[in-house]
Formats: sequence, structure tokens, C-alpha cells
Amino acid sequence: QVQLVESGGGLVKPGGSLRLSCKASGHISSIDAMGWYRQAPGTQRELVAEMTTDGATVYADSVKGRFIIPRDGARNTRVLQMNNLKSEDTGVYYCRAHSSLGERNWWGQGIQVTVSS
Repeated sequence: QVQLVESGGGLVKPGGSLRLSCKASGHISSIDAMGWYRQAPGTQRELVAEMTTDGATVYADSVKGRFIIPRDGARNTRVLQMNNLKSEDTGVYYCRAHSSLGERNWWGQGIQVTVSS
């Protein structure tokens, strides 16, 4: 079992920055990838950015060039640095850990990000 605890988030004006952090505990050796998803009201949860334990990353087209997962983080921590935030980035952000063993996913409780003037 894996537990995920998210921190960061909050209210920021357009053009501002926020930093989200997700720390995994438990059976972290089973994790192959960790990343962030988000869900805006009335929409489906979507991938924002994810990094595998090998360092490979994937970003949603809408955040490329603005969001980044730093490569210098601890193995059980996944940071999402969000720059030049836009109103459409508003939503609940969820940390996800994935294991290819049994194709399991674990989710954090979610954290609100609001971009508004």
C-alpha cells in the first residue's frame, strides 16, 4: 500500500506561480511513476505532468513551457512547479502514484488551486 500526502496550492493571480508537493510513504519501491492530475468542475480528471522513476516525463500540451517537475527531487517526492498560471489552470490537483505490478494506482486527497484576479 502507498499513501500520498499533498501540500501547496491555494489562490494566486494570473501570471503567478505555485509549487505543489506530494510525498509518498509505505511500499514506495513498487512505484514506477508519480505525477499530477487535475479536475475542474464539470470536467474529467486529466493528466498534468508525470515522471517515471527513470526520469522520463510527460506534460499536457496546455502546461508545456509553464509547469515543470524538477529532476532533483527525492524518489518518494514529486514536486510540480507551476509558473505563469492561467485561470484555466484552476481546479483540484491530485497526486497519483502508479505501479506496473498489477497496474495499480494510488491517489492523494486532492488540493485546490485557484487562479483568479
